[in-house]
Amino acid sequence: MSVPSDIEIAQKATLKPIVEIAEQLGLAADKIEPYGHYKAKINPNDVFAKPPKSKNSKLVLVTAINPTPAGEGKTTVTIGLTDALNRVHKQNQDGKRTIVALREPSVGPVFGIKGGAAGGGYAQVLPMEDINLHFTGDLHAIGAANNLLAALIDNHIYQGNALNIDPKQILWRRAMDMNDRQLRNIVSGLGNTSDGVMREGGFDITVASEVMAIFCLATDLADLKQRLGDILVAYSKDKKPIYAKDLKAHGAMTALLKEAIKPNLVQTIEGNPAILHGGPFANIAHGCNSVIATRTALHLADYTLTEAGFGADLGAEKFCDIKCRLSGLTPDAAVVVATIRALKYNGGASKDNLKQEDLAALDQGLPNLTKHIENLQEIFGLRVIVAINNFESDTEAEIEMVRKACKRLKVDVALTQVWEKGGAGGEDLAKALIDLLDAADNDPKAKHGEFKFAYDTQMRIEDKIRTVAQRVYGANDIDISSTARAKIKRLESLQLDKLPICIAKTQYSLSDNASLLGRPTGFNVQVRDISLSNGAGFIVVICGPIMRMPGLPKVPSAERIDVDDEGNIVGLF
Repeated sequence: MSVPSDIEIAQKATLKPIVEIAEQLGLAADKIEPYGHYKAKINPNDVFAKPPKSKNSKLVLVTAINPTPAGEGKTTVTIGLTDALNRVHKQNQDGKRTIVALREPSVGPVFGIKGGAAGGGYAQVLPMEDINLHFTGDLHAIGAANNLLAALIDNHIYQGNALNIDPKQILWRRAMDMNDRQLRNIVSGLGNTSDGVMREGGFDITVASEVMAIFCLATDLADLKQRLGDILVAYSKDKKPIYAKDLKAHGAMTALLKEAIKPNLVQTIEGNPAILHGGPFANIAHGCNSVIATRTALHLADYTLTEAGFGADLGAEKFCDIKCRLSGLTPDAAVVVATIRALKYNGGASKDNLKQEDLAALDQGLPNLTKHIENLQEIFGLRVIVAINNFESDTEAEIEMVRKACKRLKVDVALTQVWEKGGAGGEDLAKALIDLLDAADNDPKAKHGEFKFAYDTQMRIEDKIRTVAQRVYGANDIDISSTARAKIKRLESLQLDKLPICIAKTQYSLSDNASLLGRPTGFNVQVRDISLSNGAGFIVVICGPIMRMPGLPKVPSAERIDVDDEGNIVGLF
């Protein structure tokens, strides 16, 4: 008997009308803005006008080990754990509610490698096809706002250049939500004089745009507009910084984002509320959903689960050092998702042999997991639980080896089978998480008092990078290119250096070299370039060969995605 695909499972699910999902959160039908029958926008002003459901609402971060070709299923576990917690609430008859707050998928990777990013199996958010393809149009609005600013810059130069913008020092790039390497570097303005000023430029994928970062870090519409105005777009010919507000661009950009800034309400496959909003990548951006969505969820629920992209070295570090620092949010615990097969891959096992018991490879790969646990415990002061996304090929000896390694760090391990069983497959993890959070309530100092950041923003840029590289990644040191050093010096001269850093590097390794698996040592992190996201409020540090515009693989998922004669989407998994 063949195993059904994610999209087949999703299409057979019975969805509840979105008004019923809203009612579970105490939101009347007139307090949401439906986009069809199964999706809606929530006006956060309406939410915050009411008292919070719980004065002690819990925020749980779900993160993972470094991803591998075998896949770890972090989003799937996050959604399944949400359903499991709601099952346990019902069993306990405690009247509590859990919401999951996730990022929106980018269309680029959907047609590239992933083929879908809304969970999997019986732990999905629905309607899966809509969420993966266009959804409520938020990413398109972000791309439009980004490109409006680009158009205004070029038009200003064409119309006389009153701000004396130096065309060779324009920092702002265009964006589109598609993996298209052809657009990384372009020459625009070709043709007649009336066709604009010829200059070099390029495109980033929308989820790497500073507008996306601003969108996800803004606290409300007014804050969004101010941050958009603070975008550093270029330098003048006399080396003065020029901001979006100098071009009077931020008002119109905000108008394009006025509806998008409202969080999106959907449901899990078991009919529990889910909020999806914003979607910056974690390898080239800060990798977290919007602050507005997270706060909305915390206001409406007793437990809020949120995830950060890729491994804990990327998403979780940026969640703590950027999102929490800039928003004032404080996580109560962290769940680290791992698979036995991914740990064996980190230990040197080949992708074709991951279903075979290999204790030697597992032993070599376990340090990747333990490094992430240590970072969360020792650097950020978080309570941690490990979720093993369980597969049939996992043996008792392998599972016991993981348990022993985690026990040495005083961390519990729970097996999950949410892909196959939905929330029922995550109840052990849910109960262990509740116990962990209850223990934190009985120890107030451990609950919030120990949460801390990896570095002080008042440190020099170079020292902040070195601190993350050494403490979080385990590097010996950093090597900074002459290009990056010159840009650091300029930011220091403009007094724009006292901000958090957002390191863009490979997701596949703790280092900046994708081939260094497990827990590498003896390496230096290569700092290739620096850019300022002044409106977002952080400095981007580009390491190794990382690109802000991905390309498509040799066989993209787009080749498998289709629509049948009845209008059903197929091949989206």
